Amino acid sequence: MQKTLHKKHLEHHKIGPLNFGLIITSDTRTEKTDQTGKLILTLLNRKKHRCFSHQIIKNKINLIRREIKRLSGISDLHLIITSGGTGCGKKDLSIEAAQPLLFKRLDGFGELFRALSFKEIGSSALMSRALLGVSKKGKIICSIPGSPKAVKIALAKLLIPELEHLVWETTR
Repeated sequence: MQKTLHKKHLEHHKIGPLNFGLIITSDTRTEKTDQTGKLILTLLNRKKHRCFSHQIIKNKINLIRREIKRLSGISDLHLIITSGGTGCGKKDLSIEAAQPLLFKRLDGFGELFRALSFKEIGSSALMSRALLGVSKKGKIICSIPGSPKAVKIALAKLLIPELEHLVWETTR
């Protein structure tokens, strides 16, 4: 398959491996039962990206926001991912925790995520939220649902293919 001009251009912006922090939001998961966190680590580690921090945090907006802020203060950290807490339930607060910390929102991420999810799960995709943006400190903040299928869509199809280019853009 012939590479597009855009993909050839992106090859000049390879800056990996990258450092990331992972926040799993859940009131019930433990390190032992957290399959989603393990999947995220596997997908990013395959690309040689390094996990700096992996926390499971209760679904409380102040706790989630505090951890995102803490990770944002780490100079050589590039990416912060929250997984879980993105639906439409009362306890789903990851988006509300992350959104005020963004300097720039990249709305296409959520739009593409729902479009791809629709192909997998049908109209239930409209209840799913996903967020991608950049903080004032140039950190990429990504909030994705907590199901393994959603993680595969968000990371394998959207974030990972553009991650190094995204970091290059936000740090130049």
